[in-house]
Amino acid sequence: MLETGFNSNQQDAFTILCENFWVLREKDPKNYQLIRENERTLKYYISDKLGFSLIVQKDFIKMEKVPVNPKRWMGIMDFQTPRDYVLFTCGLAFLETHAVDAQFLLSEMASEIEELYPGLYPLDWTNYQHRQSLVRVLKKLVELDCIKEIDSYTGGLEEFSHSQEQEVLYQATIYSRYFMRNHSRSLKECQTVEDILLMDWESNQEDLRRKRVYRKLLLEPAVYRENEEDQDFDYIRRYRNRVREDIEEHTPFEMEVTKNTAMLTLPEQKQQYQSFPDRKALSNMTLHIQAHVNHNQDSFEPNPFGEVRLTRAQFEQLIEQVRTDYQDGWSIEYREKSGLKKIADDVLHHMRDWAFVRVEEETGLIVFLPAIARMIGKYPSDFENGG
Repeated sequence: MLETGFNSNQQDAFTILCENFWVLREKDPKNYQLIRENERTLKYYISDKLGFSLIVQKDFIKMEKVPVNPKRWMGIMDFQTPRDYVLFTCGLAFLETHAVDAQFLLSEMASEIEELYPGLYPLDWTNYQHRQSLVRVLKKLVELDCIKEIDSYTGGLEEFSHSQEQEVLYQATIYSRYFMRNHSRSLKECQTVEDILLMDWESNQEDLRRKRVYRKLLLEPAVYRENEEDQDFDYIRRYRNRVREDIEEHTPFEMEVTKNTAMLTLPEQKQQYQSFPDRKALSNMTLHIQAHVNHNQDSFEPNPFGEVRLTRAQFEQLIEQVRTDYQDGWSIEYREKSGLKKIADDVLHHMRDWAFVRVEEETGLIVFLPAIARMIGKYPSDFENGG
């Protein structure tokens, strides 16, 4: 097939696939039809450049996105504990035993999940934390359209947090059968996450390096040169013009490449993309930190890979200084109510999710990454007290 760039409809369709877990025909018929009309072109590009599968069914369409390196923000951000994920998979196993459109009560599901639960210690629905986990799981299953809430009898799901006697009627949907990916071998053969990821590459060996690079560029906020022998980053630098041209012909992104960083940027903010900065207070605070680092470069000496290492105490001192300089424009929560530790924790999580920092597991050091130097935020000259 002669490769050319996407037209506007194909680019929109590709955007929809990238930004959504799946597209349901019943809920989003317009976008479902848009993808179907461009299915052949999309499938070729997605397979050739990313090595992903485009699954097209009469009820839904799904591009199975498999990262090179799983990140914290790639998980289900509403979940708070490993137990949430275990209960979620138990919930999917429960749904496998029920016919499509079959109805069941919350208590029935809770009872069966209790039997399926593989934890060292059993579930106890009189335990508030266990009930909260199940509430988060059920909310996510409803949000993903794996189940539908039909009726609440005594108070609904929220009340289940306070009493296990609450009851809700649910209905299974066709989509629950397709949430989990199919693998070439049994997951029982895998001991680590890396083993699971390797299965995806076993039947995907052609142009392996290129597919790794495209996955990183499209799924991660920034791609960094991790060491002198980093072959993925070497590929980006060696073929930067070809990759840049391809990206720009098929997406609204532009590609920036520096000594230690490669990233895709949007010339104009687009509503359908999750991008930095957004309208959240933490994004503004992150921009202020970036401005402080840029204005005080002598105090932040980077290593050859553009990284700056700080202790937790140094990071909190930095946050305190930035709060002193910029807090007039911060949200009330962070300007008046929050202690320094909470602010530092919240900012650290936000910066880590956007690949501005990472935390070394062995030392606990906070590592500022090169992308932190790519942007800053400051108030206009006439700014006064948040106005």
